[in-house]
Amino acid sequence: MNVSDFVWNRLIEWGITRVYGYPGDGVGGLDVALEHARDKMHYVQVRHEEMAAFMACGHAKFTGHVGLCYATSGPGAIHLLTGLYDAKMDHVPVVAIVGQQARTAIGASYQQEVDLQSLFKDVAADYIVTACVPSQIRHCIDRAVRIASTRRTVTCVIIPNDLQLLPYQDPPVAHGTTHTGTGYAGPALLPAPEKLSEAAAVLNAGRKVAILVGAGALAATDEVIAIAEKLQAGIAKALLGKAAVPDDLPFVTGGIGLLGTEPSWHMMQGCDTLLMVGSAFPYSEFLPKPGNARGVQIDLDGTMLSLRYPMEVNLVGDSATTLRALLPLLEQKTADSWRHGIEKNIAAWWKTLQARAMQPATPINPQRVFWELSPRLPDNCILTGDSGTVANWYGRDIKMRRGMKGSLSGSLASLGCATPYALAAKMAFPDRTVIAFIGDGAMQMNGLNVMITIAKYWRQWSNPHLIVMVLNNQDLSQVTWEERVQLGEGKTESTQSIPDFAYHSYAELLGLKGIVVREPEAIGPAWEEALAADRPVILNIYTDPNVPPLPPHITLKDAKNFLTMTLSEPERGSVLKNSARQVLANIIPGTS
Repeated sequence: MNVSDFVWNRLIEWGITRVYGYPGDGVGGLDVALEHARDKMHYVQVRHEEMAAFMACGHAKFTGHVGLCYATSGPGAIHLLTGLYDAKMDHVPVVAIVGQQARTAIGASYQQEVDLQSLFKDVAADYIVTACVPSQIRHCIDRAVRIASTRRTVTCVIIPNDLQLLPYQDPPVAHGTTHTGTGYAGPALLPAPEKLSEAAAVLNAGRKVAILVGAGALAATDEVIAIAEKLQAGIAKALLGKAAVPDDLPFVTGGIGLLGTEPSWHMMQGCDTLLMVGSAFPYSEFLPKPGNARGVQIDLDGTMLSLRYPMEVNLVGDSATTLRALLPLLEQKTADSWRHGIEKNIAAWWKTLQARAMQPATPINPQRVFWELSPRLPDNCILTGDSGTVANWYGRDIKMRRGMKGSLSGSLASLGCATPYALAAKMAFPDRTVIAFIGDGAMQMNGLNVMITIAKYWRQWSNPHLIVMVLNNQDLSQVTWEERVQLGEGKTESTQSIPDFAYHSYAELLGLKGIVVREPEAIGPAWEEALAADRPVILNIYTDPNVPPLPPHITLKDAKNFLTMTLSEPERGSVLKNSARQVLANIIPGTS
């Protein structure tokens, strides 16, 4: 076999059986070999390489296994970067295979010759290599997969196109060669016993314990709940950890941060002990003030410890394994005013959210779109969110139940991830219902592109249910609200207004189902129609961009900026009316 055949076969030996990519002459040999391997390596042909990288990232997030993408030289390689940075910054393993011009042309300013080592040196800092000879390719692939998996990061292998066609050779047994093998070792799982005892002492001494979980706790649901019951603690969730514990538990306070909940804010401000599990939540101002609470943190990556809050005890280990070892060392606390207060705040908060969602807007309050869906969600569904105001409503108004999965672009917060994530989720779990939440800005940026790929593959799925819900408000509304509240400026229409588009009609052009909603009373029936459809659906819902995504805590600076903004706001009347309704609903749930 030639080098290209070996590449795919070696990846298959590692258990990687799906690749997202787009062809080109820089990967011509890999293209041909991929056709040879089609019975074992499932190729998903994307419309744009950025979507291939996003899909590989989504695959890694939802399966827990290494995601794989490939692209041609020059522009194809460049296009991968955004999706690869998404994976790197959210700490999920992705391998990128990239083509390059012939070795004899490198350094000659040849067509599509880009310095790929420099291009990828940050995003794939843990491992980037350019293969030079056939006997090198084995360890290039082995180390790329092993390092990506072990360090939960991005790695990259660059293969010049002439090398792809040469006969493969194992490295000789000689000085200057290396002989690698396949096989995942898995991470070190358990901290030292004395560190566990130190952590238990801190948690046992706490009277008002708060727990914050992130994506690192997604496989530790039972353990997190058991710890919370033992400590009579409340559980807040970073956005990437939304599926870590179900929202129907009375002591789960929901999200934290700008997109978070009031109960999470009050719990963090009132606690005397903080247990952080598997989270790199970035906004320290939403955590306790340093010195007000003792801290214990668990993370698989020791470099992430004491990064956001000065912790007293730091534990390097797998979340579930560490919590199971910690549990017998903890003393059973009795429910008191702390726990009762948390549960009371949460019960009131859900009523507040319902009151906010049911406030009138022109034409539709976007919160109601999510509120109406939440009780209709199928068991074990997978949800993907995009960046923008959809992330606010997904984070707050969706009640995540046990068995569901959900994710979005966390640290990078990139527009355009929801649809490639959704396709990757459906490819990995074809029997599950997948729902993507996306704003019209992201849909126009690349969501329309991914719908063509969905139309190409959906008939392969055992369950055709995939819904892309578009909040159509002709406004890049998240940034508009940031201008209003953070800068004290009114909406800049030249940058923020975007054109309307008949997304539902576009779906029909692709042979999919399109549904349009313009009245609030039609939201529930539209969701039911979409969930029962015999093919993927674009649900085009016209919503009001001027419903404010209220933060859980309004600072004096935010209030002053809001008042200043009204002097230059072109949509002043709508903004003030919607804001007043939301604030009033916050004070008196049920008021409209």
